[in-house]
Amino acid sequence: MTATSFRLALAQLNPVVGDVSGNAEKVRAARKQAAAADADLVMFPELFLSAYPPEDLVLKPAFQDACRKACEALARETADGGPAVLVGLPWVEDGKLYNAYALLDAGLIQSVRFKVDLPNYGVFDEKRVFEPGPLPGPVVFRNHIRLGLPICEDIWGEEVVECLSETGGEILLVPNGSPYRRGVIDERLNVAVARVVESGLPMVYLNQLGGQDELVFEGASFVLNADKSFACQLPAFREALGITDWVREDGQWRCKPGEIAVVESSEEADYAACVLGLRDYVQKNGFPGVVLGLSGGIDSAICAAMAVDALGADKVRCVMMPFRFTSQESLDDAKACAEALGVRYEIVPIAEPVEGFERALADLFAGTNRGITEENLQSRVRGTLLMSISNKFGPMVVTTGNKSEMSCGYATLYGDMNGGYNPIKDLYKTEVFRICELRNRWKPTGALGPDGEVIPHNIIVKPPSAELRENQKDQDSLPPYEVLDDILACLIEHEMRLADIVARGHDIDTVKKVERLLYLAEYKRRQAAPGVKVTRKNFGRDRRYPIVNRFRDSGEGAYAPDTTLVKGVGKAGGESFDF
Repeated sequence: MTATSFRLALAQLNPVVGDVSGNAEKVRAARKQAAAADADLVMFPELFLSAYPPEDLVLKPAFQDACRKACEALARETADGGPAVLVGLPWVEDGKLYNAYALLDAGLIQSVRFKVDLPNYGVFDEKRVFEPGPLPGPVVFRNHIRLGLPICEDIWGEEVVECLSETGGEILLVPNGSPYRRGVIDERLNVAVARVVESGLPMVYLNQLGGQDELVFEGASFVLNADKSFACQLPAFREALGITDWVREDGQWRCKPGEIAVVESSEEADYAACVLGLRDYVQKNGFPGVVLGLSGGIDSAICAAMAVDALGADKVRCVMMPFRFTSQESLDDAKACAEALGVRYEIVPIAEPVEGFERALADLFAGTNRGITEENLQSRVRGTLLMSISNKFGPMVVTTGNKSEMSCGYATLYGDMNGGYNPIKDLYKTEVFRICELRNRWKPTGALGPDGEVIPHNIIVKPPSAELRENQKDQDSLPPYEVLDDILACLIEHEMRLADIVARGHDIDTVKKVERLLYLAEYKRRQAAPGVKVTRKNFGRDRRYPIVNRFRDSGEGAYAPDTTLVKGVGKAGGESFDF
């Protein structure tokens, strides 16, 4: 490095929450690779040593100690004269816990900066565990460059970057733990451009990669020069070590043109997120593979495809469990799907156990009509069989309910809801159809499944059915999915009034029915397996509703409050005082 140039490596890597030693080894490996590329500095994403988000694990003193010890060990290793390291970790200072970013160089922890703006909305809950840091000044790197180190949310407002700019910062290096959701990549870019324009400084946006429970971090890191031009774009949904070259021109640092990867968008990004989330959940939890019920329907078919793309066909076991209501068409479609994916496929008839339960309950149910209870017995037997295979051989059960079904309770507790993880939990039924068509003509880079059609066309075009009674169709008890999904998106993603949903052209009775089903199914969703977050509001982390809930929207329009009744708002005793 000279006073007019330096080389920066961007380590877009996949850490594991809690695996401090493993994450530190990733730092060492990336630093070695960066050294081979003659980099001066290698930076890692937010809280990389703990991985993000550590949630309440970060409150354990032993965990805090482990992260600090790992950081100190890495700092000592930089005495070898190789690249300096920027790495994130939880940091205790004066009895307070911070989300920190540390510069390690020349055998020392040269500087530490704390995150100022702690997000506390949606999936984020950082105010629960961290203290906000003071407004930071820049860090001086090797007496040549003044680095601004705003951490993730710090760039979503103006204050932190403004402070760094006004105190002499020359480049903004931003470590992030920003999870994927539909449209977020464009939102991040808009925020970054705004901060670059306001500050007049170039920006490096480095994001974490990998799945963590429901969250998927897609990476998609990038570099913007001060003139807003793209200098570098790393790929999404894949690890990468990007090497960037910087020169000082006319007193300002500029990144030379580098790699510009194509980043997936729309349904391609959703599918890639589901695959990455499933892969990491299975592998990071140490499961040898997965097992799922392959019914001949579209939901289990796309889940099987995602599983094969994530893990490989040899790690996926599919089981068809027919009963007397299972059609020959479903048997044929399930077999064709399994053959197209190349997975192990078995048929386990369930007539005997289902009828055994019915005989055991015959006296108790005497005098009642056959109905949903008997239908659910089929689902619960299937769930028990899948869990037994999981217990005996070790693979995790993949559950396959889409967001439309999870919204309306069109799923059976301890039956088809059995399982460890659900890759399509946040995809509505209409989106599942589109993604199936997508997968038949495309697959993500690095996917382990076969090319071409893996979901038979008949599965996509036939009317959906749970096949729990003769000639059953989903639309017997639910509105058409294009209607249902629009109403659900209005209620869940946008929290719209019923009157506003009706104004979109929906029938008021249908809207009220869907709202009722949505509220009633909350107790089921609390017991559901986790699944990949794709939309703005997934069930669980984003949307936290009470199970006991008697509120129902009357369907009236927006209420205009009677302001003549209000004496004072936010004032002591409802009164204002003159001093």
